[in-house]
Amino acid sequence: MTIRPETVADRDAVHALNAAAFGQPDEAELVDRLRKRATPYLALVAEEAGDLVGHIAFTPVTVDGATGVVGLAPMAVRPDRQRDGVGGELVRAGLAACAEAGATAVVVLGHPAYYPRFGFAPAHTFGLRDNYGAPPEAFMALELTPGALAEATGTVHYHDAFAG
Repeated sequence: MTIRPETVADRDAVHALNAAAFGQPDEAELVDRLRKRATPYLALVAEEAGDLVGHIAFTPVTVDGATGVVGLAPMAVRPDRQRDGVGGELVRAGLAACAEAGATAVVVLGHPAYYPRFGFAPAHTFGLRDNYGAPPEAFMALELTPGALAEATGTVHYHDAFAG
């Protein structure tokens, strides 16, 4: 399996992958909107034998008192490859790519039993909450630069592409 940056040639396959992984088109359409409207847009794909088996995207978020914060969303793994390590490889490679691109922290709204293995902690421990009213244990943050969220306060706002 190879993890690499998403390319223009991947777009249709990424759309289909997200729709299949989530069982409906909403996340696939979200990725299409993010790609068009969010700058910078950092996305990686997992490729195996010429087929895409996973995708992960990161886009800027805003929060008072912090700069360089990005949101991880969505992450998709082809249904027949879920629970096979693809997602973990995407998260690790994505966090490294974000750090290399200058991101200081990452937030994610996701499964509270999954993301802590990568170093994510409940965002409320940094004084943060999301703008969707998610359960506090599902909204998590990770500092890529130590102290990046030390002055951060309040609500994290995702890109308006998340609203439709």
